[in-house]
Amino acid sequence: MDIGVPTETKDSESRVALAPAGAAVLVAAGHRVRVQRGAGIGSGFADAEYSAAGAMLCDAADAWGSALVVKVKEPLPTEYRFLRGQMLFTYLHLAGVDLALTQALLASGTVGIGYETVRDDAGHLPLLAPMSAIAGNMAVAVGAWYLAKPHGGIGVQLGRVLGEPHGRVLVVGDGVVGQHAAASAAALGAEVIVYGIDAAHGAALLKQLPEHVNWRLSTPQAITAELPQADLLIGAVLLPGARAPHLISTDMVRQMRPGTVIVDVSIDQGGCVETARPTSHSDPVYTVDGVLHYCVTNMPGAYPRTATVALTQATLPYLKTLAGGGRAALFADPALGAGVNTLDGYVTCPAAAQGLGLLARHRPLAELAP
Repeated sequence: MDIGVPTETKDSESRVALAPAGAAVLVAAGHRVRVQRGAGIGSGFADAEYSAAGAMLCDAADAWGSALVVKVKEPLPTEYRFLRGQMLFTYLHLAGVDLALTQALLASGTVGIGYETVRDDAGHLPLLAPMSAIAGNMAVAVGAWYLAKPHGGIGVQLGRVLGEPHGRVLVVGDGVVGQHAAASAAALGAEVIVYGIDAAHGAALLKQLPEHVNWRLSTPQAITAELPQADLLIGAVLLPGARAPHLISTDMVRQMRPGTVIVDVSIDQGGCVETARPTSHSDPVYTVDGVLHYCVTNMPGAYPRTATVALTQATLPYLKTLAGGGRAALFADPALGAGVNTLDGYVTCPAAAQGLGLLARHRPLAELAP
């Protein structure tokens, strides 16, 4: 199969969907890999490394003209012209982005396979996990940065000073993002409270984290009670394929002190904070009621080398199956089937269809089987 790897065009997005080592594996399996010139430079991979791996260098049109296009982020409006019914394997986050993308995928008949909804046999999200881990770690780092007075923050340092803890971090959500955020904040020495909805899961999580991390059942009342003392709030809520619910209301944000910080990692799916709106690496923060909001939609793009290597390791087994089986693999492999968001002009992911108001265009994948 022809596999195309275009250069990412999102603001400050330096990741690439496939490292040279991954390209070599696919070429060895008999596939033709076409990489847009310069696609890997931001991640530290030169064109020569792709050539050495057996990939062909090309322009954007040739990369997009492949039967299977592999990306990191969703296509931007300037790329819609390249959508011609091919298979597209990338992070789509349809429920959290502009409706125009879904309409473009449907109009072109593109087979949109979202990394974020691929599920393994245990029900986990193996292709979302590596970026969630990076984003969780990063949420604490950027939160600590913006808490500094010169950056507009309240001036609280997260960590221990001569043995005394400083900084209070609330993490709303205890999935992969929440776990990594809690671990990072705890490692600094801050006081951490993690909110979740499953007490058994919370108990298991606490066994993996330092003793000064607390887990609490996520309710508006429980979160509101801690907001006046919080220095950093991290939104880490995920409903796979669906728009994130607003668990932190505008009124709740007003309970926070001026100069405190919110990092809404859920912004890819619309954000779990009512006052959150998408931002970029080039313009990452804004203030609402004195509270700094960091809502960058491609956070792991700040660490492209780490992210590209981790993403390639996670996606490569699925990519090999997809390239080897074509569209038939979507119906034969339940994990890839769960990843299908659009097919033949229909939205196949029910959560995305619901979030986008497109239930009239929803068809279960099984009904579209050849």
